[in-house]
Amino acid sequence: MFDRPANGTAAVLVGLDLGEPGYAEGLEEIRLLAASAGVATRALVQGRRHRPDPALFAGKGKVEEVARALADTGASLAIFNHDLSPAQERNLERAIGCRVVDRTSLILDIFAQRARSHEGKLQVELAQLEHLATRLVRGWTHLERQKGGIGLRGPGETQLETDRQLLGKRVKVLKEKLAKVWSQRQVQRRARGRSKVLSVSLVGYTNAGKSTLFNRMTRAGVYAADQLFATLDTTTRRVHSENGTGIVLSDTVGFIRRLPHTLVAAFRATLEETIHADLLLHVVDAASDDRDAQIEAVNQVLAEIGADAVPQVLVMNKIDRTPLSARVERDEYGRISRIWTSAQTGQGVEFIRLALEECAAAAPASVEFKSPAAA
Repeated sequence: MFDRPANGTAAVLVGLDLGEPGYAEGLEEIRLLAASAGVATRALVQGRRHRPDPALFAGKGKVEEVARALADTGASLAIFNHDLSPAQERNLERAIGCRVVDRTSLILDIFAQRARSHEGKLQVELAQLEHLATRLVRGWTHLERQKGGIGLRGPGETQLETDRQLLGKRVKVLKEKLAKVWSQRQVQRRARGRSKVLSVSLVGYTNAGKSTLFNRMTRAGVYAADQLFATLDTTTRRVHSENGTGIVLSDTVGFIRRLPHTLVAAFRATLEETIHADLLLHVVDAASDDRDAQIEAVNQVLAEIGADAVPQVLVMNKIDRTPLSARVERDEYGRISRIWTSAQTGQGVEFIRLALEECAAAAPASVEFKSPAAA
């Protein structure tokens, strides 16, 4: 999404306190997002405003401060912890003389770096192009010029119109390919349904430890790292149970505050594993001071994709970083509702297996596992 010099990228981060909750946590999050994108933070410029400036988002004086920070540190990129309009992005680049990236563009860049599967790459490209489309429509006024060309357009058509047409054609192709992926997943889910397999999805805030827990329970060897959005591609594996119950566990992409809607829409095929699950294991970083807000953010995304009615068990992970011990909490019906565990050390993982087996046993038609199609 943005130019990446061979010797790496250094940036100045910009965050404005607009009076909304979670400002301090948001600054730490944008720093982690930058690091996940391979960007070194050289300086942080902060400010306070009642509302964004229509032209520059920040005030003129703050923009000059950003320009000085860029010059002093030698950074080549300014990252705003906010969503900028195309006009604001363009005006800022003119004012400070370097590339400007907003929060959504940064997240899209991370997704582009992390996608490994064919499906993941298709979904990321679609999200990027749909985000770019808003820039073409509203921000690229420099393209509103007559330009001749061979084989691309009719007479009198502008360069901007041509770019819109080319982008629209590529978006159509991507949506058709993803529709085929969606159909394949539907077939796989029906096969699992006929086999009476309990389908469980791991959900949670990014970097909560979902992939580490997935590996602990399935020995799958999925890539796991202490960084935001280490996992994009859904992986599904069988969970071995003591009584032979059929259980499959899916590791899914992590959520984050203000997850771009273009990403939610583009990752529909992946997120539908969550929508159609029988049970969600909502993994939470128990060591994070911001865990309550992260739980709320995940539940908001689940509601947005239509998965808020799927039963949940809260998995309070990373207790090895806290004084907490492994234990379970049950609701008034005797069902396990919350588990304290450490995927890193294995403490309390047996309680997760117990919760899955109890859930499978309570299902009306649970039978012995038959190999499902891999998702």
